[in-house]
Amino acid sequence: MGSTNKAKAAARRARIEEIRRAERARERRNRVLTLAIATLILAGLTGGGWYLLGLAEQTEQAEAAPVRGEQTWTDLSRNHVDAQVDYPMSPPAGGDHSQVWVNCDAQVYTQQVPNETAVHALEHGAVWVTYNDKTSTADVSSLSARVTNTAYSFLSPYQEQSSPIALTAWGHQLKVDTASDPRVGEFLDKYVQGRQTPEPGASCTGGVTP
Repeated sequence: MGSTNKAKAAARRARIEEIRRAERARERRNRVLTLAIATLILAGLTGGGWYLLGLAEQTEQAEAAPVRGEQTWTDLSRNHVDAQVDYPMSPPAGGDHSQVWVNCDAQVYTQQVPNETAVHALEHGAVWVTYNDKTSTADVSSLSARVTNTAYSFLSPYQEQSSPIALTAWGHQLKVDTASDPRVGEFLDKYVQGRQTPEPGASCTGGVTP
C-alpha cells in the first residue's frame, strides 16, 4: 500500500513538473513572439517614417521647382512710390509700386493696366496674365474664361511684351505662344497665392480699376 502511494506521489510530481516545463516553454515562445512582433513594428515604423520623410522631401522639391521656361528675380524692392517706375522686365514682376493695387480677383480688363498698380497686386499673391496684338481672338477668349474662374488673377493687354502671352507673379514670369500651352495652368496653380507671395492673404478687392 505504501509503495502504491509513493508511486502515485511520484507520478503526481512528474505530472506537475511536466506542466511547469510546458508553461515555461509557452512563456519562452510568447517572449520570442512578442520580441519578433515588436521588431517588425519598429522596422515598419522606421521604414514608414523614412518613406513619409522621403515623400515630404519630394513634395517640397516639386513645390520649389520652377515651371519649365520661367524666369525668376530675387531681392525685389517693395517701396510705395507715387512716380512711374522703370522696371527691368516687361511686364514687371516686382519692385517698387503704387500705394494702391489694381483689383485682381478674377478681373478681365480690355485696356492696359498701370504697371505700378499691377505690381502691387502681385505683392498680394495675384497672377497677372497679359497678351499683345499677336494673340489670337480665340486665345484671348480662353484666357478670359480661365481668369474669370480663378481668384487672385487678372488679365489685361500689354503691347510691350516679347511674346503673345505672359504670366507674371511676384518674382516669376513665364512667356508662351498659345493659351493651350499646359504651362499656363501649371503657372496659375503654382503661383496664385503661392509661396512667393510677399503679403499672403492680402486683399485683391478694394483697389482701383484702370
